[in-house]
Amino acid sequence: MTVIDSSAGAEVSRSADGGIGRDEATAVLAFLEPDEAMRLAAMGRVKQLNVGETVIEGHRPADFLAFVLDGKLAVKKPASFPGRYVLLAEIERGGMTGEAAVVDLAGGPGCSSDSDGPACYGTVVEAVEPSRLLVLPRERLRGLIEDDQGLALKLLVRIVKVMRQRLRSAGERLAWIL
Repeated sequence: MTVIDSSAGAEVSRSADGGIGRDEATAVLAFLEPDEAMRLAAMGRVKQLNVGETVIEGHRPADFLAFVLDGKLAVKKPASFPGRYVLLAEIERGGMTGEAAVVDLAGGPGCSSDSDGPACYGTVVEAVEPSRLLVLPRERLRGLIEDDQGLALKLLVRIVKVMRQRLRSAGERLAWIL
């Protein structure tokens, strides 16, 4: 099924069940081959978000990885003043959030700031536009490592590249401030 995305005026392919079609999977997961993108997309579910809806709450267990299919998310860190945040980044179509779920696949319930405990999300992520996400639960990511190591390695390499870019950008911003 092809629909018009009114926010971008572009055609996107969606499956009849509300999931994502091949064209959308290969566009958003462009770091993968088309068949790999479809396998990864089949592991997740699509989540619709309204403006202001929270995707990730800080200090919660890291239990999913998500790719932005449509819309925009804001990544914020709580400031020292209650109810105030520092905007760290905006994530748009093709971007990802929730990488801690992959870093800590062995984590269990609860979370810890201790390096031996399960990982927690350290930021707040919320929709600043109506958005759609492809959400991959940690359990499915764990299964991916066991069942399809080649695809898991490509996903991990992508996460490392994204994290490297984010660290570089943070360093540049910090150098500019200082």
